[in-house]
Amino acid sequence: MPAALSTVAVHLRPIDNIAVARRLIVTGTEVEFDGGTVAIATNVKLGHKFAVRPILAGEPIHKYGQVIGFAGKDIAPGEHVHTHNVVLGQFERDYAYATETPPPPAPPAEYRTFEGYDRGSHKADHLRYGTRNYIAIISTVNCSAATSKYVAEKLRASGILNQYPNVHGVVPIVHKHGCAMAYGGEDHKQLDRTLAGIANHPNVAAYILIGLGCETGQASHLIENENLGLFQLGKQKQPPLNLSIQELGGIGKTVDAGVKAIAEMLPRVNDVYRVSIPAKHITLGTNCGGSDGNSGVTANPALGYASDLIVQQGGTSVLGETPEIYGAEHLLTRRAVSKAVGEKLVERIKWWEWYTGVFGVEINNNPSVGNKEGGLTTIYEKSLGAIAKAGTTAMTAVLEYAEPIKTKGFVVMDTPGYDPVSMTGIVAGGANVCVFTTGRGSVYGCKPTPCIKVATNTPLYERMISDMDIDAGKIIHGTSIESVGKEIFEMILAVASGKETKSEIHGVGEEEFAPWHIGPTL
Repeated sequence: MPAALSTVAVHLRPIDNIAVARRLIVTGTEVEFDGGTVAIATNVKLGHKFAVRPILAGEPIHKYGQVIGFAGKDIAPGEHVHTHNVVLGQFERDYAYATETPPPPAPPAEYRTFEGYDRGSHKADHLRYGTRNYIAIISTVNCSAATSKYVAEKLRASGILNQYPNVHGVVPIVHKHGCAMAYGGEDHKQLDRTLAGIANHPNVAAYILIGLGCETGQASHLIENENLGLFQLGKQKQPPLNLSIQELGGIGKTVDAGVKAIAEMLPRVNDVYRVSIPAKHITLGTNCGGSDGNSGVTANPALGYASDLIVQQGGTSVLGETPEIYGAEHLLTRRAVSKAVGEKLVERIKWWEWYTGVFGVEINNNPSVGNKEGGLTTIYEKSLGAIAKAGTTAMTAVLEYAEPIKTKGFVVMDTPGYDPVSMTGIVAGGANVCVFTTGRGSVYGCKPTPCIKVATNTPLYERMISDMDIDAGKIIHGTSIESVGKEIFEMILAVASGKETKSEIHGVGEEEFAPWHIGPTL
């Protein structure tokens, strides 16, 4: 007997001429569709697509009710639809700026809270409420990266951190940049903004700066241009401590100075306790990586539901990865609160077209080998699934990379699609909790912000259960998107209150700090 379509695949919208496999569908399987049957021509793996209607060469292929590409040749019902018979093509997008702006969400049935850290008046209001209590060792340049790590390692080895249970740890913030860039240029400003975002972060109670001494990215430039003045530490205010390896006389002396400075900070950083804070002070960073064909069917819509719940509480949800908005941006511009906000998103899209063209690549190069193995065929398809993380509320702002996140509601931050670089910008902007959806299996973490991992399919969740926090794959088997969305929302509040994520249990999140380097290395 032919199998009911719903038992083997997902047909998302009536207009869609493809369906997405819920599991492996073997050659010859007959599937009921629209009063007839479709015979599967070749094996179709979990997350991959097959045609449910004839698609002539040049005709658009629809998923989510939107164009994800065009048939490169005639495709018969039952044929596997993927890179071998799909081309990207171009289509007109009607941006219809701010024509479908959703109304503000209704008040929630219950205003929720989390147990976090109130940093008081010494932090800007949008950066005042933390979910973790770290000390950061911020390297201004790659040349001081090892030294910054040695400071953290020496502190850990000494056992002194065990005396201060309210301190989550000492985090070396190291990277590959800081020199060979135009002084005062766009790269320099962006790096300053990113490093300052960590120094000012609500999850960071105190910090020191370590530089080599001769780099372009001088600590003095960072302090002056990002207004890193006095910061509150316990009952005292103190200026940022800037250690120069060259001035101090080498690595050993700098490590000793860094250890001494942090040892003196520890009692005051430890003297802070969690208090009840309204959920409106959650700034949620969202990201998807190692995506598959189910990302836009399960985990991303569920995260979108959770994002809406955060916004309903009065909080903020941040969508990044601009190259993974490409081809779906017209759905967001309609939701903008104003034409100016919508136009800013399109301006960033046009910039990305220019930027990739300069280097002879296409934005459609974005779907990775793993993405394609998981069933994603084009950047349009990936983007349509990716923006599901943004939920359904109005787009209130479009921000630069690592720009401080001051606007409430759903906002977009211009970041690359590469996960560590994207999340670095969002965290530097002030996200105090992050949720990361994955279909292939990402083991990402992002100190000083906890990162919740959501698997798009159950086989992945079960295979990598020590790294995945939530299984959204159960949506394929009948659990509602709303139910999983509420589970994610509750996990966000629990993690904000101190529950460790799987990546935190593994200690992941230091090496993944990766600022976006946009210009040439001089």
